[in-house]
Amino acid sequence: MQWRQFFDQFDREGFGEIPWPDLVTALGQPEFRQRVGTGKSEVLLEKARTATTPAITFQDFVNVMTGKRSRSFKCAVHHRDREVSSENDFHLLLVEPPLFRRMVQIIAEEFLTDERDRKYYADHYTCCPPPLFIIIITLVELGFFVYYSVNTGELNPAGPVPIDSIFIYRPDKRIEIWRFLLYMMLHAGWLHLGFNLVVQLLVGLPLEMVHGSGRVALIYMAGVAAGSLGTSVFDTDVYLVGASGGVYALLAAHLANVLLNYNNMQCGILRLFGIFAIASCDVGYAIYSRYAAETMGPPVSYVAHLTGALAGLTIGLLVLKNFEQKLHEQLLWWIALGVYAACTIFAILFNIMNPTVDPIQNVGDGVNTQYIYNKFGV
Repeated sequence: MQWRQFFDQFDREGFGEIPWPDLVTALGQPEFRQRVGTGKSEVLLEKARTATTPAITFQDFVNVMTGKRSRSFKCAVHHRDREVSSENDFHLLLVEPPLFRRMVQIIAEEFLTDERDRKYYADHYTCCPPPLFIIIITLVELGFFVYYSVNTGELNPAGPVPIDSIFIYRPDKRIEIWRFLLYMMLHAGWLHLGFNLVVQLLVGLPLEMVHGSGRVALIYMAGVAAGSLGTSVFDTDVYLVGASGGVYALLAAHLANVLLNYNNMQCGILRLFGIFAIASCDVGYAIYSRYAAETMGPPVSYVAHLTGALAGLTIGLLVLKNFEQKLHEQLLWWIALGVYAACTIFAILFNIMNPTVDPIQNVGDGVNTQYIYNKFGV
């Protein structure tokens, strides 16, 4: 391992790589050129000029120094990590990594832009602290659904609908401010619940693993609050259940992550186009199902979806980690803050000035229940 210690002198961050600018600087030092030789220095300098990666790895450095690729060379590459100690042990490298480690590698490829960041994250992520927020909120929502299903003795794709629950957002009970958040605990049927739980696990867990529980919790709850606040302003007679506002906030936060880092992301423009296409199809279907089609269950509250997504996008731009901050992204940060603050303040003031609506009149058994059901949004 004659080159390992020498290489590590210039690998200050311990990533197993030396950024090309740092290598070029080192090549200007007489002691470096004396150690590697004039010919090898010229090869390294040429590789730096034509590089398409941000750094030279130890493997590439040894390639230049030895001038060949061999099993001995591969052993040298992995010897530092104690994966092999000789050529006879090299077969161990062919063992597939554990499922958790493969998942971490996929998340690193999806959410991180720099190769060194990806490698460092994939090698060092230990799930400690674990991504607890999404797991806890998922279990709580599932627990509420089981409770109401057992109490009503009903379980179908569009039910039970917990009409009498104190957690439902109702326009005639705006004074009960807990309803603006806790309506997310209730769902209208196992299909509604299943979609929300699956999406928030698939999208929320990777976001939480990369950006942390606090940021993801803020995005999720901002989406939930925006869903009810937006509905109270633009869809004033709708009764609301479900965590769709928070789920769409997570989806939009993924868009925010792409916007913040798309310059360094693989196929960044295609990702943006794909997210916009999916969102457009979903919103179009929600509007169609609300006004033009007969639905088997409660209609989709497209306002809650849209406002939840807007909250996820703006809060995502505010709190998600930006791995390469630029001036225009700082401007984008302030624009996002202004949009979210203006919309939230307007919705709060609207509800303060309109604290109640006309209460439902008691016109007979079952009539109120059917009225509320017809006004439901999920």
